[in-house]
Amino acid sequence: MTKKNIFERLRSGEPVNMFEPDYVEAIEEMNRTRMAIFDINHMRPDYIKVHEAFCNIFNEPIDETTNILPPCEIDFVNQVKLGKNVFINHSLCMMSAGGIEIEDGVQIGPQATIVTTNHDFNDHNTLLCKKVVIKKNVWIGCRVTIMPGVTIGKNSVIAGGAVVTKDVPANSVAAGVPAKVIKKFNKFKTMKS
Repeated sequence: MTKKNIFERLRSGEPVNMFEPDYVEAIEEMNRTRMAIFDINHMRPDYIKVHEAFCNIFNEPIDETTNILPPCEIDFVNQVKLGKNVFINHSLCMMSAGGIEIEDGVQIGPQATIVTTNHDFNDHNTLLCKKVVIKKNVWIGCRVTIMPGVTIGKNSVIAGGAVVTKDVPANSVAAGVPAKVIKKFNKFKTMKS
């Protein structure tokens, strides 16, 4: 059996102590990411140059139809996967150690937060991560917080200010703190299925 690397362990939800020797690799990636994001956050808002800078720090190239507006904070870009036609407005915060997957056609409003990390109640130095998945054509409003382990179903809308603590089914509108489904629909004319 092949030993998992630290990033695979974080994505799988395995408890990881931040003081174990393997975590050094995670710290190095976090520092690399944060320095690169710092530089992007201080660039002139030139679409092409900003897009190229993001492409240079992600493991996979970002599709030309996908845009992230700085400033933003991302701690582990190597744990983030972005689809096509994704638009992420300014002031995004991603705590992405556990993995974040954003599929095609997703729109994210300003000041959104996506969290994949929690700590063990009995040992605060131990990380407990859960992946967040945002399915196709989801619209996430301003200042939404998405907590660890959540999957948001395709074509759904998350109202501004919501705190999403549980999965949201496809074709739903969720709002509130904690977010609850307030409406379901069959088709949304302006969204692709």
